Amino acid sequence: MYKRSLARLGVLGLVGVLALTACSSKKKTGSGLTGGSSGSAASGATIKIGFEGPLSGDNAQLGINEVNAVQLAVDQANANNTYGFKVALVKSDDVGDPAKAPTAATALQQDPAILGVIGPSFSGATKAVGASYDAAGLVLISPSATNPTLTTLGFKSFHRVVPPDSLEGKEAGDYLAKKAKKVFVVDDLSDYGKGAADAVEAELKAKGVASERQGVDAKTTDYSVIAHQVQASGDDALFYGGYDTQAAQFAKALKAAGFTGLTMTGNGGKSSKFTEGAADAGDNWLFSCGCLDATVAPQAKDFSAAYNAAFKTDPSTYSPEAYDATNAMLTAIKAAGASPTRAKVFAAVNALDFKGITTEIKFEPSGEVSAQVINLYQQKAGKIGLLGDINTQS
Repeated sequence: MYKRSLARLGVLGLVGVLALTACSSKKKTGSGLTGGSSGSAASGATIKIGFEGPLSGDNAQLGINEVNAVQLAVDQANANNTYGFKVALVKSDDVGDPAKAPTAATALQQDPAILGVIGPSFSGATKAVGASYDAAGLVLISPSATNPTLTTLGFKSFHRVVPPDSLEGKEAGDYLAKKAKKVFVVDDLSDYGKGAADAVEAELKAKGVASERQGVDAKTTDYSVIAHQVQASGDDALFYGGYDTQAAQFAKALKAAGFTGLTMTGNGGKSSKFTEGAADAGDNWLFSCGCLDATVAPQAKDFSAAYNAAFKTDPSTYSPEAYDATNAMLTAIKAAGASPTRAKVFAAVNALDFKGITTEIKFEPSGEVSAQVINLYQQKAGKIGLLGDINTQS
């Protein structure tokens, strides 16, 4: 999250025709540069990057966590002239919805000045637009799209700085296997939620732990029926694959139904929206996440302070990952040379070796990042806190 093979890089010859070279004008050019008599990034020109994710709707909090961090990285780069060029951020709201993602993606793809995109945030949205980003020759670095299949679908543009749900689900399943004799697994039928639950269920089976499975559409507003099913099952643990708003509703329903077993969800549930929505019903819930808590990690101290100063709130789930993804993208644009194009940036992302605050960003041919750690979190007294590497938790 290694350098791509020559076969992988061969796609660049196909997408390169979409990138225009810089000219000696002060107008916007196809290379993504504006201003500067030579069109050189090093001459103080302005380049554009995009962000695609949910900025409205039920799942907006995760998008806000990320886009704030992207904006912070851009603002710092501009204030410090970190990369030798100015950066403009273009935001595109896909609401986290696969049906709306194509429109959001098109808005970014059709602006020739945009050289790279941070996102999409959600797996379903990514699946819906991966092929179109390939066709546009526009490279992606996602801070949070974790569905395992995304790196098996042939999307050359897709990269992510977080572990896939297959790893997170396996390690969450291992943890549950140490704690429970029987686990009730519920998912929200989304690409993310189902993928996470599938991985957990598979690992429970591999460990010889009994489980049962139920799907509950994320559009439901009444979790009392499934909560009573969980309570009546006699199972001593629950895993929910889904997002924060729905996980919070489920937590309240489970408390009302009298369920006292271990309750756990994945990275999609870990956010302030869960804490606010679940209130005290969320206490003791566990969260698996291939993400860093920037408020406690020593290496993220400066980032956390700057984020809080800029946005009057602490960074949350996937904020530091989005910050790293942005700085990695800007590093790739600088490495692309004096007249960067989409094709050159695409190649530079494939060849990245960037040390961030969350991990070393060095991509495998599939688009996965090589350094991957899953952490365990728990809510106590209305606050989600880091317990540590899930593999070290007894």
